[in-house]
Amino acid sequence: MNAEAKPFLKWAGGKGQLLSQLDKHLPVELYQQEFTYVEPFVGGGAMLFHMLRMFPNMKKVVVNDINSHLITAYRVVREHPSELIKELSALESDYYSMDESGRKDFYLHIRNVYNETSLDGIERTKYLLFLNRTCFNGLYRVNAEGKFNVPYGRYLKPVICNRGTILADSELLNRVNVILLDGDFEQTKDYMGKGLNFFYFDPPYRPLNATSSFNSYAKEDFNDKEQIRLANFCKYLNHSSHVKWMLSNSDCSAKNPNDTFFENNYSDFHIHRVEASRAINANPTKRGKLTELLIKNYE
Repeated sequence: MNAEAKPFLKWAGGKGQLLSQLDKHLPVELYQQEFTYVEPFVGGGAMLFHMLRMFPNMKKVVVNDINSHLITAYRVVREHPSELIKELSALESDYYSMDESGRKDFYLHIRNVYNETSLDGIERTKYLLFLNRTCFNGLYRVNAEGKFNVPYGRYLKPVICNRGTILADSELLNRVNVILLDGDFEQTKDYMGKGLNFFYFDPPYRPLNATSSFNSYAKEDFNDKEQIRLANFCKYLNHSSHVKWMLSNSDCSAKNPNDTFFENNYSDFHIHRVEASRAINANPTKRGKLTELLIKNYE
């Protein structure tokens, strides 16, 4: 069961293909003592589920995201996996029985229900997973009003209900004290544990150029002002000897040597580069290898 634990959602910028590289940069102390794991931008949760599998010595986990529907989904997967599977399976059967035209109309209907209707947690999570698996490129994107606006994706037989993953994720989320928060990343400091705390930051990435500006996971824009606020938060955490942190972001200076935004804002910390693949792009020719930054307050 544990081996099937992985993100139950597709997520732009997900860390699944970077986990082996991130492992090499984890603090050695994590292998030697109990600690609290804090992830202020959880997204699809690739790193979260990886850490839950790897470190049974975590005594507490603090998970946060500004997207309240996403955090509701984590809560439903943890507390109501069987009900979610039942609802998703029925939705999947209905979808498979339709022709292409019917599927598109059904998708647009579900998208409207998701955006316009007051739903309980299981219903909202059911529709979120459905939209995520049937929309174009598996994106989660919202407009300025916070409405999910990704168009229909033409997939022959998308896996809408992954029973094994939902059950495995639920098992892991129940194995340790996992605190689920929705809101600003700074609130996570109020939930730190005694002893060692390890923060992993995977915020919306700073665009490499004007045309790559995809960070619309929430209606609030994560612009340069927010990136600087995050850098200041990391500096605040650095004042504690009980906090180790690691942060991922785009390698802007690799694209433009004059763009030293991160080098300037994290000049007191250790900056590494790791090779990553960008899979979500409307233009297939723009998908491929590039470097990302990995910034740490330890070596």
